[in-house]
Amino acid sequence: MKIAGSGYWGNSIRRTKTTQGILSILPVIIILCLMRLYPILAAIYRSFTNWNGLYRNDWVGLKNYVDIFTNSPFWTLLRNSLALLTSVPLQIFIGLMVAVLLYEEVKGWRFFRAIVYLPQIISAVTIGYLFRVTFGLDGPVNVLLRKISLDFLAIEWLGNSATALGVLIFCLTWFSIGWQAIVILGGMSKISPDVFEAAKMDGANFWQRTFYVVVPMISRTLEYALIMSMVWTLTSVFAFIYSITSGGPGYETSTIDYMIYTKFYQASANYGFATALAVILLIIILILTIAEMRFINKVSEWE
Repeated sequence: MKIAGSGYWGNSIRRTKTTQGILSILPVIIILCLMRLYPILAAIYRSFTNWNGLYRNDWVGLKNYVDIFTNSPFWTLLRNSLALLTSVPLQIFIGLMVAVLLYEEVKGWRFFRAIVYLPQIISAVTIGYLFRVTFGLDGPVNVLLRKISLDFLAIEWLGNSATALGVLIFCLTWFSIGWQAIVILGGMSKISPDVFEAAKMDGANFWQRTFYVVVPMISRTLEYALIMSMVWTLTSVFAFIYSITSGGPGYETSTIDYMIYTKFYQASANYGFATALAVILLIIILILTIAEMRFINKVSEWE
């Protein structure tokens, strides 16, 4: 028997719960808007001005964007930024190998577990100067090459664009292996040890267990690692570039985020130009993130 007014009271309770839910997250939404949305909108507006950080704030329309694409080394910066992205699959692959070895508790796993994250707690500038010395003309790498009669390989590693980018890619990969391993280990925690035991009993070797057991079961973890590493590589490598190559030779190892910093802090600062670069970088990141998510979702559907 239906009680009169029960539908009204049910709808009222649902509306009350919805209102309570909205009100409970409203402070977080406001904080996120103030901390995230407002700076983005302000940067977009400033990118259409000749703002110098103080009093000059004249509207110049698309001038900053036209200058970026026609009168600046933007395409070289973009090439270098994309080149550094090649470190991301290397980070994930090596991090995955390390994570599986730690998970299977190979000999010495406790020692390696203790040191694998060590680069993450060392200053980026310290690591940068370490690599700068290591790959210097008279650094340990060239000294070793000369010792083993490979003098023709003892070159100025940081004086050539190709080898300098290679050093940066090697540095970013080495630095990030620990983070990747920890993230992937976290994803592997949901895999039952019985699955590994069954795979071993079926005769699966290390590579088969890794790519046919682990990878399919932590696809979302790998997606997270991929996107976060991509964003980090495009936005947070200033300290490494500054301490290893200072963006040289010329602009051959400068990236978009490195140019944003230099434009902000040079003597004749043009903040409008720098914010326009930042907006372009934001668009590039959004495009790459959406493309990666769609590709991963397609792969998941094929599986």
